[in-house]
Amino acid sequence: MNLPEQPAAPLRSSAGDHSWRWRLEDASGAEVTLTGDAATTYAGQTFPNQGDAESWVGEIWSELAELGVAQVTLFELDREVYGPMSLSA
Repeated sequence: MNLPEQPAAPLRSSAGDHSWRWRLEDASGAEVTLTGDAATTYAGQTFPNQGDAESWVGEIWSELAELGVAQVTLFELDREVYGPMSLSA
Protein backbone atom coordinates (compact mmCIF):
# COMPACT_ATOMS: atom_id res chain seq x y z
CA MET A 1 0.00 0.00 0.00
CA ASN A 2 1.32 3.44 -0.90
CA LEU A 3 1.18 6.15 1.71
CA PRO A 4 -0.08 9.52 0.42
CA GLU A 5 3.41 11.07 0.38
CA GLN A 6 4.95 8.21 -1.60
CA PRO A 7 4.87 8.30 -5.41
CA ALA A 8 3.33 5.35 -7.18
CA ALA A 9 5.79 2.66 -8.18
CA PRO A 10 6.87 2.74 -11.83
CA LEU A 11 5.03 0.39 -14.13
CA ARG A 12 7.12 -2.48 -15.35
CA SER A 13 7.31 -3.23 -19.05
CA SER A 14 9.20 -5.87 -20.92
CA ALA A 15 12.76 -5.20 -22.06
CA GLY A 16 12.95 -3.18 -25.25
CA ASP A 17 9.56 -1.50 -24.77
CA HIS A 18 9.38 2.20 -25.35
CA SER A 19 6.75 2.90 -22.74
CA TRP A 20 7.61 6.54 -21.94
CA ARG A 21 6.02 9.40 -23.91
CA TRP A 22 5.19 13.07 -23.73
CA ARG A 23 1.71 14.41 -24.37
CA LEU A 24 2.06 17.72 -26.21
CA GLU A 25 -0.49 20.26 -24.95
CA ASP A 26 -1.69 23.80 -25.53
CA ALA A 27 -2.03 26.28 -22.65
CA SER A 28 -5.47 24.91 -21.71
CA GLY A 29 -4.16 21.34 -21.45
CA ALA A 30 -5.72 20.11 -24.69
CA GLU A 31 -3.54 17.78 -26.72
CA VAL A 32 -1.82 19.47 -29.66
CA THR A 33 -1.99 17.66 -33.00
CA LEU A 34 1.04 18.37 -35.14
CA THR A 35 0.90 17.97 -38.91
CA GLY A 36 3.33 17.49 -41.75
CA ASP A 37 7.03 17.18 -41.00
CA ALA A 38 6.48 18.26 -37.38
CA ALA A 39 4.19 15.28 -36.80
CA THR A 40 6.83 12.91 -38.16
CA THR A 41 9.63 14.54 -36.19
CA TYR A 42 7.99 15.21 -32.81
CA ALA A 43 4.60 13.57 -32.36
CA GLY A 44 4.39 9.99 -31.17
CA GLN A 45 7.98 9.80 -29.93
CA THR A 46 8.44 7.05 -27.35
CA PHE A 47 11.39 6.27 -25.13
CA PRO A 48 12.73 3.24 -23.23
CA ASN A 49 13.11 5.14 -19.95
CA GLN A 50 12.32 8.37 -18.14
CA GLY A 51 15.83 9.78 -18.52
CA ASP A 52 15.76 9.45 -22.31
CA ALA A 53 12.34 11.10 -22.46
CA GLU A 54 13.50 13.99 -20.29
CA SER A 55 16.71 14.45 -22.29
CA TRP A 56 14.74 14.57 -25.54
CA VAL A 57 12.30 17.22 -24.36
CA GLY A 58 15.18 19.18 -22.83
CA GLU A 59 16.86 19.33 -26.23
CA ILE A 60 13.84 20.25 -28.36
CA TRP A 61 11.51 22.17 -26.02
CA SER A 62 12.02 25.49 -27.83
CA GLU A 63 11.19 23.89 -31.20
CA LEU A 64 7.99 22.47 -29.72
CA ALA A 65 7.11 25.88 -28.30
CA GLU A 66 7.53 27.43 -31.77
CA LEU A 67 5.03 24.85 -33.06
CA GLY A 68 2.39 25.95 -30.56
CA VAL A 69 3.07 23.46 -27.77
CA ALA A 70 2.72 25.34 -24.47
CA GLN A 71 3.28 22.47 -22.05
CA VAL A 72 4.02 18.75 -21.88
CA THR A 73 2.99 15.91 -19.59
CA LEU A 74 5.08 12.76 -19.15
CA PHE A 75 3.46 9.31 -19.22
CA GLU A 76 4.74 5.80 -18.60
CA LEU A 77 2.29 3.63 -20.50
CA ASP A 78 -1.07 5.08 -19.31
CA ARG A 79 0.21 6.40 -15.96
CA GLU A 80 0.74 10.15 -15.71
CA VAL A 81 4.18 10.63 -14.15
CA TYR A 82 4.21 14.43 -13.96
CA GLY A 83 3.09 17.55 -15.67
CA PRO A 84 2.01 19.70 -17.10
CA MET A 85 5.43 21.28 -17.48
CA SER A 86 5.52 24.67 -19.20
CA LEU A 87 7.71 25.19 -22.25
CA SER A 88 7.88 28.96 -21.87
CA ALA A 89 11.32 30.45 -21.50
